[in-house]
Amino acid sequence: MDILTLFVVVPVITVFVLMFSKGIKQHRVVALIGFIIQTLMSFNLIYQYLHERAAGNKAIMVFTKDVMWFAPMNIHYSIGVDGISVLMILLTSIIVLTGIFISWKVDDLPKEFFISLIVLASGVFGFFISVDLFTMFVFYEIAVIPMFLLIGIWGSGPREYAAMKLTLMLMGASALLLVGILGVYFNSNADGGALTFNIFEISKVHIPVFAQKLFFPFLFVGFAVIGALFPFHTWSPDGHASAPTAVSMLHAGVLMKLGGYGIFRVAMYVMPEGAKYWANFFMVLAVIGVFYGALAAIKQKDLKYINAYSSVSHLGLVLLALLMMNEVAWKGAMLQSLSHGFITALFFAMIGIIYGRTHTRIVTKMSGLLNVIPVAGAIYVIAGMANLGLPGFSGFVAEMNIFVGAFQHTDLFHRVITILAVSSIVVTAVYILRVVGMMLMGATTPEFKNLPKITWYEKTGTFILILFIVLIGIFPFWWGGIISDSVVPFIKNLL
Repeated sequence: MDILTLFVVVPVITVFVLMFSKGIKQHRVVALIGFIIQTLMSFNLIYQYLHERAAGNKAIMVFTKDVMWFAPMNIHYSIGVDGISVLMILLTSIIVLTGIFISWKVDDLPKEFFISLIVLASGVFGFFISVDLFTMFVFYEIAVIPMFLLIGIWGSGPREYAAMKLTLMLMGASALLLVGILGVYFNSNADGGALTFNIFEISKVHIPVFAQKLFFPFLFVGFAVIGALFPFHTWSPDGHASAPTAVSMLHAGVLMKLGGYGIFRVAMYVMPEGAKYWANFFMVLAVIGVFYGALAAIKQKDLKYINAYSSVSHLGLVLLALLMMNEVAWKGAMLQSLSHGFITALFFAMIGIIYGRTHTRIVTKMSGLLNVIPVAGAIYVIAGMANLGLPGFSGFVAEMNIFVGAFQHTDLFHRVITILAVSSIVVTAVYILRVVGMMLMGATTPEFKNLPKITWYEKTGTFILILFIVLIGIFPFWWGGIISDSVVPFIKNLL
């Protein structure tokens, strides 16, 4: 079996073993072992990928495989990876693994919880390795559907409302996405060839400009809804607030990255003229999302809502960078997707750890927690500093690339958009430092003076995330080099 298909098969095997496991300890151990294997496979994939490049393989995608799936519509199980998809697979593996550690004490239907989490992850892995549009869409749906169960069954607060809202909005986006995919498919023979769903075959076809202008918004919005594009972002804060900790980590850390990845890999690659035509319009929506998310985060008192709106703002930067359509900005967009995945997963892990001890997420009800749980408090501060872009952490590297790429445009419109986006950093610093000051500093709230210390499994999960946040911040050229090599052929097709 090929190296990429294993990323879909191993989670299925893990689910199968989980179905026959008995007792909560077995459920935990099986899920953990399954994703330790998956994570080791991710590191091996990076090694094999770098080895292929070092050996002189200049193909856009490596480890490719193509098997006919449904001949009448020319649908293939067609897979392959480049540097970006390899890093996204690593991100997914790490976040699910750390999510399992953070969910160690889940005791309500633990078997079903871990099965749903792993099924979702298998859909994400399949999405990142697919180069056939139809296959990619199938894996996208596999990734989205389990969210309804994970929030509706294991969530808190108005979980049924949040699960239904999330599902309806993402299913609506899927409908738009399907229209866009079919629009591309039925125009993929414009040069006289056969109809195809293969992204790289379509990129060689001169799709009529009118069709590009017509169908690009369907693809862009279909992907961008899961990337929290304003004004289609409203499902995200409610979904985050009601989701259990590990689901929030996976939701914000990985699932929301499918949007930017899909826009980069599909929408802008196969319809470059449509991208140029619609870029300014969607750029305005993206920068509104950047600023709106940051301002909304300031007004929140619930820790999960603060981080949810922060995610809207930071993922708005990803969309903005993609719409800038140059190599530096695109590298920044992919670095931001990677960086934000680790940072926001760490944030949600810490929110879950704090809530598990204080039984509240309201900032104004907590004070002086650093005195009582110093390790947890220090980790929260690290997450905050990384989120506001402190040098030495991944957030700084990603945002610098985005802003430098954006400033390469010298016209007034792009400069104004860029200045507005850059100014959101100040707002980010305000809500991060406000929470740190109110919740961690000062005199300890009387009822929180004897909180349990952070456990070994919580330390393990959070320390792994910190490690990758620091590695990206300290060694940005290694990560950026892998991404740059993969961005070049895509930007060439656009320009």
